[in-house]
This record gives sequence, C-alpha cells and structure tokens, in this order.
Amino acid sequence: MINLKTLALGILASAAVVGFTSCKDVPNSPGYEFMPDMYRAQGLRYYGEHVLNGDTIQNVRVPVAGTISRDHLPAIPHSMNYAEAGDYLKNPLTLNDKNLKAGEITYGKFCVHCHGDAGHGDGKVGQKLPGPPPPYDGALKTLPEGKIFYSISKGKGAMGPHELLLSAEERWQLVFYVQKLQGPKAEAADSTKAVAEAKPVKK
Repeated sequence: MINLKTLALGILASAAVVGFTSCKDVPNSPGYEFMPDMYRAQGLRYYGEHVLNGDTIQNVRVPVAGTISRDHLPAIPHSMNYAEAGDYLKNPLTLNDKNLKAGEITYGKFCVHCHGDAGHGDGKVGQKLPGPPPPYDGALKTLPEGKIFYSISKGKGAMGPHELLLSAEERWQLVFYVQKLQGPKAEAADSTKAVAEAKPVKK
C-alpha cells in the first residue's frame, strides 16, 4: 500500500519539476523541448546570422566591390520622379519575338482586365472605374518608354505599383508590348522605333 506521505511528496516533486521547466523569461517559449531537432531547423536560414568558430557570420555573399551581376537590370533611383523618367530610363532589353511575346503574356495576366485586349481602356474592370484608363493609341500614343516603365513600376492614377509583382525584365518586356499597342509613331527612337514597325494589334 502506498504511503500517503510518499504520494504527496511525489506529487509535490512532480509539480516542482513542471514549474521550474516551464517558467522562462521568453513569453513565447514552449518551455522544455523534448526533441528540439523537430522544432529548430538545422540548415542555415536566408539572411540569418550564425556562429562559426566563435565568429558571427551572415550567410549572404556580398558581391565584389565595383561589380554587378550578369543579368542585373538597374533599378529606378529613389530620387527620380515621373517627369524625369522619360529622359532617363531606356529599355536595356533587345526587341525580339521572345521579349515581345513575353510582354504580351504578362499583359494578358496583369493588364488586360483594365486596359482591354488592344489597349483601348475598355477592359471589364476598367469600365467599372470612375474614369477608364486612357487608350494607348490615343492619349498615351507618344508616351516614352521610360514613363511607361515608371508607371508600371511605381503605379499611376488608379493603377497600383507592379515592381513587387513583376521583375525588371518582365516590366521592360511589357513596355515593348505596350509600345506595340501604341501603334506607329511619326518620330521614334531606340526601342520605340523598332516596336513601331511591328504590326498593331487588331481589336
């Protein structure tokens, strides 16, 4: 038969163990972890700090000073505004069937809902806006590539920014397709001239 005094001491000791192992300064701590390997990832985390041989290191390789990656496309400077974009930003991509087709696909995913199939501002969503988007072959016919890229990236009017949704390459490819929707231009330069030679999209 179990002695009541022994039973009471056992319960007290168990309560003390539970109490000491569950009380920590960290409010979100689960207390004692029986299998920490199941909860804590052993691999290095992106942009994390780790201790190696006593030194704290970050697992992000810093580029060599004065170099840029092979596929790097320059970002829009923070100080630049919409008015300056037309003179400063130039399409770094080459106009070819691949880039133009990629721009068309991106347009179908992100733009056609408001701007319409042929860029006339008659998309189903655009028709429900207080003011529909202006047509590419109308009010925006002479909009330069830099301002198109800036508008796609930073947003303009009712259109939100897309720089977090699309890579710089995708946005420049989209510029090619928007220029195609603008139609032929009297005077064109750089990629604008090349796009103007492409056949305009029929509605």
